[in-house]
Amino acid sequence: MTTAAKRVRGVEHDILQLPESSDVSPYYEPQGNEVAIFEAAYRKRLPIMLKGPTGCGKTRFLEYMAYQLKRPLVTVSCHEDLTSSDLVGRFLIEGAETVWHDGPLTRSVKAGAICYLDEIVEARTDSTVVIHALTDHRRKLSIEKKGQEIDAHEDFLLVISYNPGYQTVLKDLKPSTKQRFIAINFDFPGEETERKIVANEVPGISADMVTKLVAAGRKARLLKDHGLEEATSTRALVYAANMMNAGLDAVTACQVAMVNPLTDDIELAEAMLEIVRAHFPA
Repeated sequence: MTTAAKRVRGVEHDILQLPESSDVSPYYEPQGNEVAIFEAAYRKRLPIMLKGPTGCGKTRFLEYMAYQLKRPLVTVSCHEDLTSSDLVGRFLIEGAETVWHDGPLTRSVKAGAICYLDEIVEARTDSTVVIHALTDHRRKLSIEKKGQEIDAHEDFLLVISYNPGYQTVLKDLKPSTKQRFIAINFDFPGEETERKIVANEVPGISADMVTKLVAAGRKARLLKDHGLEEATSTRALVYAANMMNAGLDAVTACQVAMVNPLTDDIELAEAMLEIVRAHFPA
């Protein structure tokens, strides 16, 4: 499955092409009944919200589901400067002409793709308002600058991700927006599943190292309630395993992949390193 990245006036989006018959499905380890829930929602074309902490597998899950459903996937990484025009489109000057360019959301609506707005809470409020008519019985996208209203393709599906840990008074989804979605809750996988994920993502790493690494990561997650803003993610464990495979010793690999990115607090960093050293004694 090939992935292309594009940038249009400040908005980056990845377009995942339809799978070829010879391609291999993206690897994903189900944690519960999330696959069945997604398939049921897709059959009814109900918009879906993926809720969970950073690095727990939401994006990989969606890539897996897009492959299984044989639908192209358009991913937009939301940020505080993302406007509705970035999503819908805008007029641009090309030579002596003013030409309209569809945004990633408009292209998805027309083509029947799955459009994924990643970390939508980071986007500006006007960006979330524009999706409302796509999330109810209307399934329409309004392009105000062109005075048009587009009916969504029958295969179009809108998916957003939302990290409840980021919510604040100033940055959160309105209840009126949340209630427009089917919500699937994600968390970090169970220990056995997490070992399978790390072993699959980092071929060649020993089972013993995977066991120790996952155990250290799960222990470090307990510090989430003692000062850390984010817990050690499964993604961080995969990064640490890759650094080990690249030749770094286990403690250093964990430090650069799991400790340094999460905290600048000297005491918290030392507490995490103590956990790592306990699992990887010299």
